Amino acid sequence: MPWIHSILNQAPEIALFLSLAGGYWIGKVQFSKFQLGGVAGSLLVAVAISQIGVSIDNGVKSILFALFIYAVGFESGPKFFQSLGRKSIREIVLAAVLAVSGLITVIVMARLTGLDKGLAAGIASGGLTQSAIIGTAGSAIGKLGLPAEEVQRLQSNVAVGYAVTYIFGSFGPILVCVNLLPWLMKRGIRDDAIKAETAMLAGAHLLGHGEEYAMPALVGRLYQIEQAAGRTVAEIEAASADGPVSVERVKRKNTLIGLQPDLRLQAGDIVLLVGRRAGVVDLAGTLGTELQSSQGMDLIMLERDVAVTNPAYIHRTVAEIRRKAADIHYHGVYVTGVKRSGMPLTLAPDTVIEAGDVATLYGTAEDVQRVAKAVGTDIIPSDKTDFVYHGLGLALGLLVGLAVIRFGDIPLTLGSGGGALLAGLLFGWYRTRNLTIGNMPTPASTLLRDLGLAGFVAVVGLQSGRQAVSTVAESGLSIFLVGMVVKLVPLIVTLLVGRYLLRYDNVAVFAGALSGARSANPAFGEVLNKAGNSIPTVPFAITYALANVFLTLLGPLVVAFV
Repeated sequence: MPWIHSILNQAPEIALFLSLAGGYWIGKVQFSKFQLGGVAGSLLVAVAISQIGVSIDNGVKSILFALFIYAVGFESGPKFFQSLGRKSIREIVLAAVLAVSGLITVIVMARLTGLDKGLAAGIASGGLTQSAIIGTAGSAIGKLGLPAEEVQRLQSNVAVGYAVTYIFGSFGPILVCVNLLPWLMKRGIRDDAIKAETAMLAGAHLLGHGEEYAMPALVGRLYQIEQAAGRTVAEIEAASADGPVSVERVKRKNTLIGLQPDLRLQAGDIVLLVGRRAGVVDLAGTLGTELQSSQGMDLIMLERDVAVTNPAYIHRTVAEIRRKAADIHYHGVYVTGVKRSGMPLTLAPDTVIEAGDVATLYGTAEDVQRVAKAVGTDIIPSDKTDFVYHGLGLALGLLVGLAVIRFGDIPLTLGSGGGALLAGLLFGWYRTRNLTIGNMPTPASTLLRDLGLAGFVAVVGLQSGRQAVSTVAESGLSIFLVGMVVKLVPLIVTLLVGRYLLRYDNVAVFAGALSGARSANPAFGEVLNKAGNSIPTVPFAITYALANVFLTLLGPLVVAFV
């Protein structure tokens, strides 16, 4: 098929998008309880397409991976920094266990099968999907004092071992994290992700797309005044003992009349009462007959987020703020919730409000706008992404990833992935403190994350798939089988340690931590898809950062001990 080869060489992006389309189509196929998923499917299809012969620039892979890992960091930045401390000790131990068990597995298998230092280091790099091992192992081989020809041969073998095992090294973690782990713990990733999210939300239910409560907390009702004739608007509003209410409109003899606190209602007046459901229900029997509708009494309400920046409300308790808010200037506006770093606060009387907390206000547009100006900075919803903010974040992250710190002869670096992750975490955290900048709508973040990861994996398959298959065909299955052992044994050992010694009891959290400790981005992508929320991201971010250091150190150690 020379014409297909010609087309794909002229436009290799066609091969990339065919890999994505075919991979996600295959990934939807379910075999009993096993489902390959779009990321692993894209890798499989890309390996198949690579046999035709496709040349695709390495920069495409770097860009796609940077977009993926930055989006992941940006989404989880606030939660990540909240989780640091003694609570992250388990993740540190987990990453260390995987690195040590990986080193031991590589050394044992190399000695049993007679692999040389180069192939052993390459299998470690590909089997553990840590590309940095290639560099550290190659550098260590160059310092062995061997003849130049032998050094070149061993360094070439590093690349061969890597090419054979890296492609298939992505499947093992997916199988373990997405299929074996839930089977072992007898629970699903999605169920435990919802459970953990609910606990983080302090018991509040997070509504999904299209969901709403059958009995909303805030309601509006129409009443024709009978029993309440002769009472003022202020007296009616003050009579509620079960939550604040406000009279928003009054119609007398088919004419809307001006609303004032001292307005005395007459029999036959129609009033629109808005407020907490319990308060409205409490007053219903003291007002008159409830009406289904009345011309001219419809009222549009607005819900708007406001960042608290006014010093008058900072470091004050909810009780103090409520006393201050009793002023007439706050009439008709209700606080439906307050979030700090993206997480809801329980609004107890002694809860202290801090700078940057986000209050959600409900009321008429005029009332909300007036109160928002008094409280802080109005956060206007937007579907636009702040490319100035995020472009700077990605550039700084990639710049940090270039930095190299040397411990003797061992170079340590975050790499582009680690730098972009760190930048995403920091810029995501800073965004929660300054909500007027750095907007990235959830659909935009989801697209970056999904396209970045699946595209990265597809490029890897297109670049290395042909070489990996040909090497396996030439050398038999020995390298491939050793690679399978290196892929699976450290993962299973770490899984057992995490489950029975470290006592991980949440599948979503454990799967995130395990995929990060293994530096397995495709597996993490599938875990994230199964979870349906960002719960696995925080443990992944911690163990992934540690894995970049721990696994990079394996290169010189494998060369030294094999």
